[in-house]
Amino acid sequence: MTAMNPVRKPAVAGSFYPEDKEGLRKMVLSFLEESKEEQFPGDPKAFVLPHAGYPYSGPVAATGYRAVQQRRDKIKKIILLGPSHYVPFTGLAVPSHQWFQTPLGQVPVDQDSLQKILNLPAVQSLDAAHAREHSLEVHLPFLQLCLKDFTLLPMVVSNALPKDIAKVLSTVMSEESLIIVSSDLSHFLDYKSAQKKDFSASEAIAGLKWDNLKEDQCCGYFPLRGLLQWAIDTGLQGHILDVRNSGDTAGSKSQVVGYGAYAFTRPTA
Repeated sequence: MTAMNPVRKPAVAGSFYPEDKEGLRKMVLSFLEESKEEQFPGDPKAFVLPHAGYPYSGPVAATGYRAVQQRRDKIKKIILLGPSHYVPFTGLAVPSHQWFQTPLGQVPVDQDSLQKILNLPAVQSLDAAHAREHSLEVHLPFLQLCLKDFTLLPMVVSNALPKDIAKVLSTVMSEESLIIVSSDLSHFLDYKSAQKKDFSASEAIAGLKWDNLKEDQCCGYFPLRGLLQWAIDTGLQGHILDVRNSGDTAGSKSQVVGYGAYAFTRPTA
């Protein structure tokens, strides 16, 4: 599969995060330095982390990425799933690009993993789904600064069944892989209403109860439900690391967006 343009250029540099390389680097590192080191049992196989503009969701994302950074010697492949905000389709969309670019450089797309899933019925090649999509892009600078060399399997997800997503994850997961699902929580509620709604969603996420999630609780509804089904199939445990909203980070409390960081680990003996 050959892309007309082998490099997927950044779409939201300069808006969701700094376009300047050094400014971006300093911002991400400051989030990581200021984040709390959350303790949880077991070796993480997956995280759910938010994807808004960095001043708003960056501190919450950093709570998870600090744990990723501590495992930088083990992780060689990132399986990244996020919701589609712009293009309607059904299933999981992979790109034909060979590289994803940010101001910090280029990340190679894992062509071997991509070829393994292209014959699955829920998967299609659709560059249009990736062209403007920020839900995947905003994670890349964090990954570039937290990990050493790694490959990327980026998938935009829309209207897909949990079992189909779980099948894709099972096909490409390995000991050196880490899954990251990109999702924010509630949108545009007042502060206290958002806290209540986000607490309910967080209980469902950490409890692996994907059938308790409602679409208005999280914009990553489809990929998140698929991850939870895969976690059930794999025998993982969920952990809440951080739940805040834009009223806690960089906005007013009159109308907020919720953010959460969650880890999924194999139980310790």
